[in-house]
Amino acid sequence: MSDQNLDDDPTAGMTSMAGRESMADMADMAAEARVDLWADPASGVAFARRMWDDDVASRGLGMEAVVLEQDHAVVRMPVRPDMVNGHDICHGGFIFTLADSCFALACNSRGRTTVAAGADIAFTAPGRLGDVLVADARVRAAYGRSGITDVTVRRESDGQIIAEFRGRSRSLKHPSPSTP
Repeated sequence: MSDQNLDDDPTAGMTSMAGRESMADMADMAAEARVDLWADPASGVAFARRMWDDDVASRGLGMEAVVLEQDHAVVRMPVRPDMVNGHDICHGGFIFTLADSCFALACNSRGRTTVAAGADIAFTAPGRLGDVLVADARVRAAYGRSGITDVTVRRESDGQIIAEFRGRSRSLKHPSPSTP
């Protein structure tokens, strides 16, 4: 083992299986490929985009997808008067729905019809009327037809964490009826 500190560059000395590109070069190529995914209608990101465009429930709650790339999505939602409960805070069901919608985008970005198999949420602070909540979902593991995705919901104005959500997903063997 070399004396090189991996904290400085964890990809130092690593190469692809073909032995030609460094891991850093491969990361750059992957970032460039994400841009191409938007233009390719057969890509997983385009598949997730079509799913989002057909999502009447999320749109009806004022949600806006602001980032969509493979295994990652960010969705915003303003807290409206009809989302505030009797304690004058955002009802937890709306926060859960925001996290769930963002989770759906991230786990469908691989191009397979994927649904929730289960989810848990921990609320850490209240959302309030007028807040804009931002959910950030990242696929943490994908194995076989199953996956795990973590979603952090924050208040946009100050970055305060509102909730942490963990979703368990399952890809279906058959495409959804709305898939072209």
